[in-house]
Amino acid sequence: MKLLEFALVTAVSALIGGAVQAQDYEVPKTQWGQPDLQGVWNFSSTIPMERPPFFADKAYLTAQDLAGIKAQTEAGLQAINNIGVGGYNTFWTEMGGTGDNRTSLIMYPENGRMPATVEGVAIQVGGLGPDEPGTRPTRMVVGGISKDGPEDRGISERCIVGFNSGPPFTPNLYNNNVQIVQSKDTAVLMTEMIHDARIVPLTDKPALSEDVRLWTGDSRGYWDGETLVVETRNFNNLTQSFGVYGSAENKLLTERFTRTDEFTVEYEFTVEDPSTFTDKIVAMVPMSKVDGLMYEYACHEGNYGLLNTLRGERIAEEREAEGEQ
Repeated sequence: MKLLEFALVTAVSALIGGAVQAQDYEVPKTQWGQPDLQGVWNFSSTIPMERPPFFADKAYLTAQDLAGIKAQTEAGLQAINNIGVGGYNTFWTEMGGTGDNRTSLIMYPENGRMPATVEGVAIQVGGLGPDEPGTRPTRMVVGGISKDGPEDRGISERCIVGFNSGPPFTPNLYNNNVQIVQSKDTAVLMTEMIHDARIVPLTDKPALSEDVRLWTGDSRGYWDGETLVVETRNFNNLTQSFGVYGSAENKLLTERFTRTDEFTVEYEFTVEDPSTFTDKIVAMVPMSKVDGLMYEYACHEGNYGLLNTLRGERIAEEREAEGEQ
């Protein structure tokens, strides 16, 4: 109990101390006079993207809530660790947190939940179980609709995009790291997962034509005081808009990076996609400074999973054909 009380007091103190520090904090500047956001930042979080229904309209946790969640979390983690060989136990899982006591990363809608989707919007959930019925394009991150060809597998299995690489960046099991590199006219956002680098011009460079569509869109940035704002359009229709819903083709993504103290960047993003959702989505994910390097996530090197999935299906087809003869 003493340890639990200490943990709760520490969390509250972090919130109060962080607020005081943020008020007095002076953001360091680059040699070009811009706020310095450079470095490796971790955006792992134990806060769910959507507010669990049992919290109703409660936006923040009380000490009693935290105590209950701590007990449930420890029991859940113990169950995971008892899985044994073949499963992901807590050794592989990032349990990051910054003393944030919100009940959801989503701040708008105010209920902390995803807005309603437009009627008829495609939903592809995916997962590690059986393939889901569906047609191309396969926009799901994990899983697939069949094993006829690589186009039927999830986009993360194909090492294109996926998991937490975004955009936007959303916490996942592990590798929740992004490196920011700045020059006078450019910012580079490089994620560890999938190892993708988004080059963001900070000048009035002309936007791409509407008919040019990219997996991670066309990003353009500017400074709003101490905040780096990145607006991204021109996504292709081969990724989901947000979560498991729709297509990103008509999505406008606005990301805001604000350094609030020596070790924290507030990462806020807004998804506006009237062809998928009936309202916008606003979420905030705190990023913590990493005292170290980010190493290459070499997804394509030795991507035996996809190769063996397709190879196994070809063998199954051959055996079926032999049985019919």
